[in-house]
Amino acid sequence: MFKKIALSLLLVSIATPAFADGEVNVYSARKEQLIKPLFDKFTEQTGIKVNLVTGKDDALLERLKLEGENTPADLLMTADAGRLYRAVEMELTQPVESEILKKEIPENLRDPSHQWFGLTSRARPIFYVKDKVKPEELSTYEDLADPKWKGRICVRSSDNIYNQSMLGSMIAVNGAEKAQAWADGLVKNFARPPEGGDRDQIKAAAAGQCDIALANTYYYGQMLTGEEAEDKAAAEKVAIFWPNQSDRGTHINISGASVTKTAKNKDNAIKLMEFLVNDESQKWYAEANQEYPVKAGIAPSDMLKGWGEFKADSLNLSELGKHNAEAVKIMDKAGWK
Repeated sequence: MFKKIALSLLLVSIATPAFADGEVNVYSARKEQLIKPLFDKFTEQTGIKVNLVTGKDDALLERLKLEGENTPADLLMTADAGRLYRAVEMELTQPVESEILKKEIPENLRDPSHQWFGLTSRARPIFYVKDKVKPEELSTYEDLADPKWKGRICVRSSDNIYNQSMLGSMIAVNGAEKAQAWADGLVKNFARPPEGGDRDQIKAAAAGQCDIALANTYYYGQMLTGEEAEDKAAAEKVAIFWPNQSDRGTHINISGASVTKTAKNKDNAIKLMEFLVNDESQKWYAEANQEYPVKAGIAPSDMLKGWGEFKADSLNLSELGKHNAEAVKIMDKAGWK
């Protein structure tokens, strides 16, 4: 046990930024190339230096918890409202009062207590193999539990926060009993035991292992625009269907940010968040990862425009975190591995 704790402390000490006065220290789950150019622009315009530490989402939460009051981090940037909600529950964040953030970020994409704010959004639609499924056969997420889809669906495991949040939204709208029935039916329709990430579900569909996949839009965009010919070829075999357009809308989520509980440079951390929702930042930030801007009036990339407009679920994303524990229980009961 002592060795594990010592190793954890050693890992935390690596690449830890200093407590320099005024400098903003950011712990980000975003890859450096997807965020550092904006930080450099912020420094150029304000003179405020930004120190960046990148890592896996959940690992950053554990790091903040372990460091406690000694953390140098002023700002946490991570993906999924369910994970941001978890950071609040772990008492790693603090409320922020900013008229700019409240004005520019839609109410459903920010925490009601102002402890986290969405900076970009992504959808989790249905992907279908174009020569095996007709779009008119599809309708809602709920319909995927119908026996007609038996052996035809690919989705990643239940320990993935994206799936937990998707089910959390269904609990919020339809109730736990209906959500359980849906999960039970969906599992019966799996083409294979869940494995891999979102890209792997699209690849599996393209390879003929299933006809339908659930995945986040930005993974699809990355496959189409990336350098891997195999990924692009797989992505071109599927198309997007926007479910639930006649009722609540397609499930969406965010990447977002929180000011840490013990931020030493809180004011400048808020300035950085406000910078990330200005027009120029929103356009670049969203296009760099093939996501949707959260700020109204900023057009998505040409690629995302090509996928068509869709009605997005307007549920406040804090509900995803509130129902996370129940979603996990439902998945376990359904046998969703």
